[in-house]
Amino acid sequence: MTHKPLLLASSSPYRKQLLERLGLPFDCASPDINETPIQGETGEALATRLAETKARALKERFPGHWIIGSDQVACMPDGSVLSKPGNHEQAKGQLRQSSGQRVLFLTGLALLDSDSGKVERLCEPYSVLFRPLTDQEIDTYLHREQPYDCAGSFKMEGLGITLFDALEGRDPNSLVGLPLIALNDMLRRWGRNPLLESRPDTTRY
Repeated sequence: MTHKPLLLASSSPYRKQLLERLGLPFDCASPDINETPIQGETGEALATRLAETKARALKERFPGHWIIGSDQVACMPDGSVLSKPGNHEQAKGQLRQSSGQRVLFLTGLALLDSDSGKVERLCEPYSVLFRPLTDQEIDTYLHREQPYDCAGSFKMEGLGITLFDALEGRDPNSLVGLPLIALNDMLRRWGRNPLLESRPDTTRY
């Protein structure tokens, strides 16, 4: 069976590395979207909307593709949303706020057929319990990893693991930015099984 090529709607190196694990060929392109939350929008609605918006932003440029969009937000116990910090001081403030708290990370995922407009979407939750952090620990961590493009101000795949007391959720890959279990489920429902198609050297940039 001939399948439509996959396109990852992201410039994130973290998401590229994750998608490579499925062993399917794919291309990458960066969507240009407005990520401003809508007033009153929940974290789940925001993450899901941004994931689908990223995929749809590339629909006209890439006909004949299945486009994968993903986006992540972090929600504090009071419902406030932590976005990408962008700089050291903002990141320091986020980690101070998260210290000793349970933070819910919500990762939106969308799979879009650019020809038919068929789309499947979901939001994958993952709970993180931050241990109490000192200002020295926060500063040291931020200077070492500079996670200023990461929601919540940490990199799960790196030294960020030292910030936590506990992790709880279905798929730890969602913390890095792409829920692979959910994506694999979607692809299989659409007739693609990574176990039956895997090839080496599958990423094209």
